[in-house]
Amino acid sequence: MLTTHAYTAAFIGIEAREVDVQCQLSSGLPAFNLVGLPDKAVSEAKERVRAALNSIGLALPAKRITVNLAPADLPKVGSHYDLPIALALLGAMEVIPSDEPSHHISLGELSLDGTLNPVLGAMPAALMAAENDRGLICPAQCGAEASWVGSVDVLAPKTLLALINHINGREALTPPTVGEASRGENLPDLRDVKGQETARRALEVAAAGGHNMLMIGPPGAGKSMLAARLPGILPPLSAEEALETSLIHSLAGLLEGGRVSMVRPYRAPHHSASMPAMVGGGKNAAPGEVSLAHNGVLFLDELPEFARQVLEALRQPIESGETVVARANAHARYPSRVQLVAAMNPCKCGHLGDPSMACSRAPNCGLDYQARISGPMLDRIDVQIELPAVSAADLSLPPASEGSAEVGARILAIRALQAERYQSLDAPPGVRLNAHADGEVLERVARLTPSARSLLLKASEALRLSARGYHRVLRLARTIADLDGRDDIGETQIAEATSYRRAPILR
Repeated sequence: MLTTHAYTAAFIGIEAREVDVQCQLSSGLPAFNLVGLPDKAVSEAKERVRAALNSIGLALPAKRITVNLAPADLPKVGSHYDLPIALALLGAMEVIPSDEPSHHISLGELSLDGTLNPVLGAMPAALMAAENDRGLICPAQCGAEASWVGSVDVLAPKTLLALINHINGREALTPPTVGEASRGENLPDLRDVKGQETARRALEVAAAGGHNMLMIGPPGAGKSMLAARLPGILPPLSAEEALETSLIHSLAGLLEGGRVSMVRPYRAPHHSASMPAMVGGGKNAAPGEVSLAHNGVLFLDELPEFARQVLEALRQPIESGETVVARANAHARYPSRVQLVAAMNPCKCGHLGDPSMACSRAPNCGLDYQARISGPMLDRIDVQIELPAVSAADLSLPPASEGSAEVGARILAIRALQAERYQSLDAPPGVRLNAHADGEVLERVARLTPSARSLLLKASEALRLSARGYHRVLRLARTIADLDGRDDIGETQIAEATSYRRAPILR
């Protein structure tokens, strides 16, 4: 009794696990049984496969059909199992050579007329296929995305019939072309920002070292405007970072037309976002905003308006660079190395610092509003600055002499310096920027002059810095010293770093 095999992928986080789709035809009453812990969408594949075969003139044999998805204890979720089930069945029916489906990882959803519809996860599946020395079969719309892996042979048919004709040698399929790479040519320019010189300096420091940042100021001060210009001054993604980011975006269906962006992600969820939307979860443990922003920027505007539990859930991903989504039917890990940038008003009305516009409850209204952000959350934000209101005189000034191109060139050089530094120190793989350094590595790179050490100790006592806050000041001072071209850290760098740690809630 012949058993045919086709292979596909089950996705646990960004990891693709191989699934063996086994098909066997046996004597007995005609039936089509699908086993191996399928969910509703997978169970419905029987009817889609039956209709697709009928549309190309093939009928199911009058036998007992058993399809097993192994390993049987791994949950199978999604409609991408349609194509491997159909290929295993076609091999058992001898419509195609029985061993042909086992040479590929296949995924795709079948329409009733035999057309292949796009599915999520083509890039992680292609990566798994390359590791297992197999080819990949996916819908035509996913071919450009899967071709980015490079070391795998990709077949991307539009219909099931076209795939059968290719396998049987009747009409060869054309290999798909690699999707376009977006370079972000039209990003907002920092030259558009007028005034706010202190905020521009703080933004450059934060970008150079990958530090988290909080901007506090009245409405219209330019907080969102500054945050939107951060991607334009950050270096483009490296090949390794682009692959990491694209794997997550592939699972979320964000790679439209197979286009991969070399610009660092910029995610700005609304303050009504739920915890599963922010950190991941739901039925299939899907990635959340903090993972979709991996290697890029997560911008939280109106920070106190986010639900308290949502903000507290971000503390662990911000610190570790990884999100663990644990659910009853899934346990997934997603990389979440993000640069958090947040903005908030000083109080609910936004005019706490202006005596002519502040409400009668000032300053208690501001203290109550800012108290919505917990101390542990603030402790994880390196740069905390206050932005004054922008005056009409500021708006009438000519554009700044330096724009995103000039500032970005400096940041690119500083980040290259940091990468070389930590590589020479054999730092852990995740440590590429000053914001990532900790423990022994930080002590080796943050060499203080005696006067700077004395100033840091005094500032730590005055600001009541925790151990985490102390180390974050050191990281920030190391970045400022890099921008100033210094090998060691002096009083000036410590003074600037500690000035960014003055949280208004502590006043």
